[in-house]
Amino acid sequence: MKKYADEFSITLMSRVLGVSPSGYYAWLSRKPSKQKQNKTEITLKIKTIFEEEKHRVGAPRIAKQLKNQGENVGRHRVARIMRENGWRAKAAKKFKATTNSNHSLPVAPNLLNQNFEADKPNEKWVSDITYVWTDEGWLYLAVVLDLYSRLVVGWAISERMTTDLVSNALTMALWRRHFPKNVIVHSDRGSQYCSRDYQRLLAENKLICSMSKRGDCYDVTTRPYSV
Repeated sequence: MKKYADEFSITLMSRVLGVSPSGYYAWLSRKPSKQKQNKTEITLKIKTIFEEEKHRVGAPRIAKQLKNQGENVGRHRVARIMRENGWRAKAAKKFKATTNSNHSLPVAPNLLNQNFEADKPNEKWVSDITYVWTDEGWLYLAVVLDLYSRLVVGWAISERMTTDLVSNALTMALWRRHFPKNVIVHSDRGSQYCSRDYQRLLAENKLICSMSKRGDCYDVTTRPYSV
């Protein structure tokens, strides 16, 4: 009725639609609810940040920026508003390196030597980091795979490629497999795997560390058959 108010009379449209003119005018003068006003304000702020960042940020980063501005908005709410408005972050085309082997941390010997066959469960695990594109932006994924069954026995996901990422994936594998001992856990020479905290986690649980040759992309395989 509001849209066609300049073309037809309110009385005529009320009669056709079966509503009262007084009801229409009451609706017209009604102010939006506080909840709707809040959503409108948050949506505008999300749009501003999204455009300032050239459409290259997802919900987690936008939520952090809103929090820095004093807005207590969770990333799930930000993601929902972005979906409603069709705002999707652009995928970066730049290659993301997941291995930093330029460090002075101790490196374990290569015990697998590209032998990715296992005779029993919990004999050999391999771990690696990759990255995946989501509606919320780039996220890093660490997995632990049992070479006997090709099952992913542990995984973790994070916005940052840290020691906690690989440690959380290994911890999940330990819990799911009831803390087996003397498992060979093979990975690349990345700083996360060579870190003191990750190595301590291996030692405390009596796991055997193995690392690939430097710069050999065929030395780690985490292609799962099933999860």
